[in-house]
Amino acid sequence: MFLKSSKPKQISEAELLVEYKNSGNLTILGNLYEPLMDMVYAISYKYLKDDEASKDAVMAIFEQIIDDLKMHEIQNFRSWLHSVTRNHCLMLIRKNKEDIDEIIIEKFMENETDLHPLDDLTIDLQLNKLDSCLETLNQEQKICIKLFYLEDKSYREIAITTNYDEIKVKSYIQNGKRNLKNCIDKKNGF
Repeated sequence: MFLKSSKPKQISEAELLVEYKNSGNLTILGNLYEPLMDMVYAISYKYLKDDEASKDAVMAIFEQIIDDLKMHEIQNFRSWLHSVTRNHCLMLIRKNKEDIDEIIIEKFMENETDLHPLDDLTIDLQLNKLDSCLETLNQEQKICIKLFYLEDKSYREIAITTNYDEIKVKSYIQNGKRNLKNCIDKKNGF
């Protein structure tokens, strides 16, 4: 009589994906994700160049794929996860760049903290650049920027005033600020 090996049966990645989609069991997803966490961290670190941000990305991506896996048909989990990780990091980088751009423009528009208060000529030159750059914006961006910064209106108030959708208002302001920064940088020779 021969004894069968008591070696546990290996469940394939595809089987785990199907099982997770059917059950929504996070333990199954954890079993699928855990062996690839080092890969997710390494990709994140390559893009973000920060240990803590990369660790945060590993956790955020796990949370993201909880729902994403239910909506997508995945043939190769590892490759799909690589793309998800790369896209997540690129979005973080883009968001951080937009946040930095927003701070620069807001400081410039609020009180020009980099300028000496007694240097009227410098202030006039900077304001002329700003006015000139405002004119390069499309109508929607120009209106939203002026209402937001010069009249201290909220997104909602601007949406009511202009009849633009509130999401569009936010987009017009973000794109307008980016366009203003680019224009000002060009005028300053950057």
